[in-house]
Amino acid sequence: MGLGYKIKTFCVFTASFLLFAAATHAAPADTENNDAQTQLKEAADLYFSYKPKESLEKYLEISKQTHDKDAFLNAAFIAMELGSPKQAVDIMSAAHKYYPNDETITEFMAEAYLADGQYSAAEMLLSLLVSKPGRAEFLYINLARAQMGMGEDKLALYNLQTAAKGKNHRALSNYLLGLLYEKEKNYQKAAQHFKKASTYDHQALEAKEHYAAALAKLGDYNEAYRQYRMIYSLEKNLPSVNKAMADLRPRLTKSEKELTPTKELTQHTFIKKFIVPPQDAQEIRIGLGTRSSGRPSARKTVKFSPSHDFTVKELAGGKKLLRGKAKEEWTAELKDGKPFLLSPSGKKYPFKKGVRVTVDVPSGEDAPTIIVRALMSGAGMTWASVDDKEYRGDLEILHNTSLNALVPVNVLMLEEYLEGVISSEMPIPFPINALRAQAVLARTYALKHMGKHNAYGYDLCDTQNCQVYKGVSAESERGNASVESTMGEIMVYNKKPIEAVFSANCGGITQSAKEAGWFEHVYLHPVSDYKDFDFDHLQPYHFKDLLQHAHDAYSRYDKNVSLAAYRWTRVVEEEDLRQVIRRKRRKDIGSITAIIPLRRGRSGYVNRVQVKGTKGSVILNKENVIRGNLGPGMLRSSYFIVQPNYENKKLKNFVFYGGGWGHGVGFCQTGAAGRAEAGQDYKTILYHYFPQAKLNKDK
Repeated sequence: MGLGYKIKTFCVFTASFLLFAAATHAAPADTENNDAQTQLKEAADLYFSYKPKESLEKYLEISKQTHDKDAFLNAAFIAMELGSPKQAVDIMSAAHKYYPNDETITEFMAEAYLADGQYSAAEMLLSLLVSKPGRAEFLYINLARAQMGMGEDKLALYNLQTAAKGKNHRALSNYLLGLLYEKEKNYQKAAQHFKKASTYDHQALEAKEHYAAALAKLGDYNEAYRQYRMIYSLEKNLPSVNKAMADLRPRLTKSEKELTPTKELTQHTFIKKFIVPPQDAQEIRIGLGTRSSGRPSARKTVKFSPSHDFTVKELAGGKKLLRGKAKEEWTAELKDGKPFLLSPSGKKYPFKKGVRVTVDVPSGEDAPTIIVRALMSGAGMTWASVDDKEYRGDLEILHNTSLNALVPVNVLMLEEYLEGVISSEMPIPFPINALRAQAVLARTYALKHMGKHNAYGYDLCDTQNCQVYKGVSAESERGNASVESTMGEIMVYNKKPIEAVFSANCGGITQSAKEAGWFEHVYLHPVSDYKDFDFDHLQPYHFKDLLQHAHDAYSRYDKNVSLAAYRWTRVVEEEDLRQVIRRKRRKDIGSITAIIPLRRGRSGYVNRVQVKGTKGSVILNKENVIRGNLGPGMLRSSYFIVQPNYENKKLKNFVFYGGGWGHGVGFCQTGAAGRAEAGQDYKTILYHYFPQAKLNKDK
């Protein structure tokens, strides 16, 4: 008798048994199914109640009793999360006996083998799956990873070249290709692939560091140093980067200033006056060139050039200090604790607490501006730079005695400020209704947080700690139109401005403020941007599929933005993570053995992580702490799964598969672009992301 015959016999027996049962008093078949679904829901509820171990036990129990496919998949997923890939292998081996031809079971089993360092078994299974429609790119990468673990580098190279033609995991495939070429000492090709990886995802610092190292090997010391300098601007305490920069300095043929040139403004911009109705007129004070924390930079000089004739008054008492001519270059200096203004001719004008520079308003439509020289932009980011900026309104220069620094502050109308925010916070080519929604939220945020940095003499800073503000330099016709067409509109709850938080990309779903470790608000609860996934039937193992295979979503919009903001990968070396934990958490936990998500909300974002080592462990709470302590730089979000990767049976690194960019709470900028592209207006978009909040001008 063959197997087919046995299956047929079993089916006939089962059918006969069911007919007999139906003729007697047995419960209907759908009752058993309902019981299984009830048990699966109970197990899922345990997981989302932050009880992963209890949830795992429940799923194991269900799988043994019913052989339910979803129970096996959930059990394996949670076992992997709890740092037990060997247990996941055992679970999926049992599942495979019942579902030998199921591709999802086979894929899970292959990934469990891969995470456990059983590369031959992983390769065998993955080779059966790589032609799977819609998933081939990712499967080719995993196949190559298995082959790299086996030392089959040529096969891995071929499969990664195939994967690199895909769209969703370009950073990872090109990074791994770079590593293979680096191993061969083919630094030319290694540099090409590391550059592709870091261009596709500029947050992938590991790719940028290897790119810099390859350039140094090729003798391009200037560009190598520039790349290291970008990493340094984001993560100043990486020993490998600091050493590489020190080694390269004697070999540089250009100065550091030439390698990181300042964008210098040689003339003022002709801009139109912004007429603000009296009911919408409100002054706001913005700290300029601030640090990523919103604190003032340690400046001893502030150089500025007004577009028209101007007056300078002392802040203490309002005494007129001087009159200046249009386009003159003036400097405020702090020397030996005493501040003064220095005229173009070299004359000094001492002052005490601070001064205010007010430019004469010309007749006609033109508005006056002030250029401020050499201000930091993108503090704490890889694209950080020092550039000239141009602003509407007045310029105050404060003497902060406690910081022994001069603090430049732009004083202008709120609506004028917003015109310098919109183009800084959202790509201007985005659909106009996305820009309008952003304008409403930028206005709401400013009013809600007015006075956030009063301790330093200004209301808001110009970095992501508040809202990115680049002044006239960032204004555009479309951005200004979005501000003017929504003038005075804000989102409110109980007649008060809401917490109008936003992130670049939510990865398909937002998370609640409470899950992020913040405050709880009824209008800051998870909402979905997915077009092809029903969160009402969510199970834990679905996050593997959602994060490794890019599902269709409004936030998958890719015009004028990289898809790396929607789906990203990072490869974090065990040694690098060990150093980050030791430096940032001030604890030596030895060699890292596992990264375990202890709490994952229904949105998929992780809000509690345990990092285990040979000498102890640390617990990371809140999304910003998690993102900032699991590798060099920052993870794009806390919406991720993570898997170990071994080399010669020793843990080498961790591979993160993540979604979104930012905290994921509230407004999703890229999702808004996708919704606007689909025809939704800005009000519809705002009400989607902030349910239960209202527009103040809506009846």
